[in-house]
Amino acid sequence: MLAAMTEQIETRKQRAARRAGEFPPAPEPLPRPVPDSHTHLDITVGEYGTPGGATAGDDPVAAAIAVAAQVGVDRLVQVGVDVESSRWGADIADRYAPVLATVALHPNEAPRLTDLDEALREIEALAGRDRVRGVGETGMDFFRTGDEGRAAQEESFRAHIAIAKRHGKALVIHDRDAHADVLRIVDDEGAPDTVVMHCFSGDADFARECVRRGFLLSFAGTVTFGSAAALREAAAVTPPQQMLVETDAPYLTPMPHRGRPNASYLIPLTVRFLAETTGADLDTLCSAISTNGDRAFGPW
Repeated sequence: MLAAMTEQIETRKQRAARRAGEFPPAPEPLPRPVPDSHTHLDITVGEYGTPGGATAGDDPVAAAIAVAAQVGVDRLVQVGVDVESSRWGADIADRYAPVLATVALHPNEAPRLTDLDEALREIEALAGRDRVRGVGETGMDFFRTGDEGRAAQEESFRAHIAIAKRHGKALVIHDRDAHADVLRIVDDEGAPDTVVMHCFSGDADFARECVRRGFLLSFAGTVTFGSAAALREAAAVTPPQQMLVETDAPYLTPMPHRGRPNASYLIPLTVRFLAETTGADLDTLCSAISTNGDRAFGPW
């Protein structure tokens, strides 16, 4: 009898493994609505389903939007990373009023392509659609792509900058371990009117360089991580009128739920953390982030 009972008890390790694949509970709603400036709905609903216990018969995208709206995240930017996801995002933005899209080839995608020019032509065609409001995530990534792929990354990045300028769309930059090269290339090409540094990952000095250029700095759940002191210092020198927040869902889930799936409804955790860290009034910060989102991508 005791042995049978023991077999039925879930161990702490088993419980942690089970919860790692589950969405966290919803946080307290924000006092003012804000947008999630960077999310991957296709990956989130495809790999993890929908937060809030949606049933199989529900529309998973509509359900994800509804759960986010309940906590004050009323607008989403769906981000493309290749031709397929960019096309999916553009179509989703046409179907759902709270969603706008960006289109691009991720910097790690560019070196893998056998015909980069053809893929860029596809991205350019999608960039002309009305509810596609950004070109990205594009940029440079020296973490996953070595020296052999950097020429293709740079070629792709320069082409995306040109597309953004031709279509009057925001440029959404992915920058991983490539701060100096990102600034060099943008300065060479000339920045579009709106530049968003997705998942800002630099220190205070790099933040000042981006702020000086008029860029918007988008902070993800990484700013809440214990090891991210330099990132918090960067947030402290970023004016509210140049700040955005994002999930990069289903990745980069903010504390205290790091390691579990992320989704737009968890944005309030990052916003509240930023308010506490920078000393900003929460209501004022929400208002600034909302205005910045509309300035970069809107109107929805």
